Order: sequence, then C-alpha cells, then structure tokens
Amino acid sequence: MTLNRGYAYTTAVPHGGQTVLAFLSARYTHSDAATWAARLAAGEVELDGARAHGPEVLRAGQVLVWHRPPWPEADAPLHYGVLYEDGALLAVDKPSGLPTLPGGGFLEHTLLALVRRTYPGASPLHRLGRGTSGVVLFALEGRAGSALARDWRDHAVRKTYRALAAGVVGPDTLTVTAPIGPARHPRLGTVHAATPGGKPAHSELRVVERRRDTTLLDVDIRTGRPHQIRIHTAAAGHPLANDPLYAPGGGLRPELPGLPGDLGYALHAWRLAFTHPHTGQAMVVYAPLPAVLEQRGSP
Repeated sequence: MTLNRGYAYTTAVPHGGQTVLAFLSARYTHSDAATWAARLAAGEVELDGARAHGPEVLRAGQVLVWHRPPWPEADAPLHYGVLYEDGALLAVDKPSGLPTLPGGGFLEHTLLALVRRTYPGASPLHRLGRGTSGVVLFALEGRAGSALARDWRDHAVRKTYRALAAGVVGPDTLTVTAPIGPARHPRLGTVHAATPGGKPAHSELRVVERRRDTTLLDVDIRTGRPHQIRIHTAAAGHPLANDPLYAPGGGLRPELPGLPGDLGYALHAWRLAFTHPHTGQAMVVYAPLPAVLEQRGSP
C-alpha cells in the first residue's frame, strides 16, 4: 500500500438550520457523530473558508469542505494502454485490478487519475468494474462527450465482452433478461443481484469455446446495469469462474459472499462500436484479449 495525498470533499449546504456536526453526521453516515467530532477537533473541516468547530448553525448555500488526510491505498496495476486517440476521444485498455473511478478507498490508484496525468480534461463515458479489463472510452472535449452520452442512452453504442464461465454451457446462444436490483449483503447492506422486482436488463450470450469445466462466452449487453454480466451469466446457471460474489441463479453466494470489487474472475471488454460524434464514421475499437480468454482449440 502507498499513501496518497488526501482529498478535499466539498459540499454545498442545501438547507439551513442544522449544526455543522449534525449535518455531517446525518449526510455522511459512513462515519458516526463521534468520528466527525474528532475530525472537526483536528481542524479537518472548513465552513466558507474558515475552520469549523461543529456547533455553528448552517445557512443554505454555505460551503463545507472536509480535508481528508492522506490514507494508504491498496496496490493496483498503475498502467493502461492507448487503443485510439484523436482530438475528441481517447480509448484505453484498462487492466484488471485497477478501478475506473475513485471509490472504496481508491483515489489515485484509479484509471481516471492515471489518464488525467496526460490528458487533464479527459472524462470517462462509462466505467468497468475493478476486476474487468478492456476498452474504456473517454471524451477529451465537451461536445463529443455530450453526443456520445446521448448515443449511450439511445443504445447506439455496442459493447462486447469475453468471459470465462464456470461449467460447460449447453446451448450455443442464450438470451438472459433477469431483472437486476438490490439484494441483502451481510457486510455491505445491499449489492446488485438478480431480483424479481429489479430493473429490466438484457444480455446476449454466445458460446465461443467449451472446455473441460469452463466455457468461453462472448456477451453483448443491451442495458448497462451494475455487474450485469456477472449477474446474468450466474442467472443462466454459469457464474463467472472464481467469481467470489455471485452464485448460480444470479443471487449472492450462500456462504459469506465477497465484495463487488474482489478479484478472481476473468471478464474483458474486448470490442466497442460507436459512431464518431464529429465525423459520423463508424468506429470499432478492440482491446487485445488476455491469454486466459483466448480460444485454445482443445480442452
């Protein structure tokens, strides 16, 4: 682990009447009131540019800043490959183990932080889970980003993933439409899983190669729910091999399930097809497959 530089979290106060301590404790429940009181005593919180102590009564529109001190970040592969670049767009190849965006204790060990060292204005147009490798597309200027965001909403961007699923899948093709929604997790409260009352989701699975006890699949997703491929392969009876979270049926593993960011499975976004927002050209970007996801031609 390495120590990062810390981060300033800024919040505009929407409504007045609460004290600083009460506001922070109610809004950011990952920490209790005693923890926030200690942070205030340590001088980590500012209100409109001046040190806050806790009992100040807030007014709407004031700005609170928590200067979180540096903390150790878990190790991650701190590299990426450039797949395509022009003045408007950047496509990169993210390694497995590197988060796309800050969260879960990661700030500087993220793809976003690495990319912005070279491309300061880059804005990611989508994200991949920490354990998923492959193509991530960034906008380098606002007009391109807005146009592609519309195309994503209109399902005009097509992503194809390669996955290694547990077991031997029988049918050559499968359509999975299990709804995805929150499910109880013993450590996190809730995570996404296959649930009858969840949001609609649609994946198309195609067998690439059957092995002795695993199957290579290509997966096209028509919706973009969290952990959709991991959930839908599991819903089809074949969770990703070594997935620590999902069980056959698309629910959580019955023994203590892992966390969504835990690694171990092989999932790669190898093809991204879209229309270039400036030229109108049909674009297809490929990310080379990891060795474990290449066809072997024999069991």
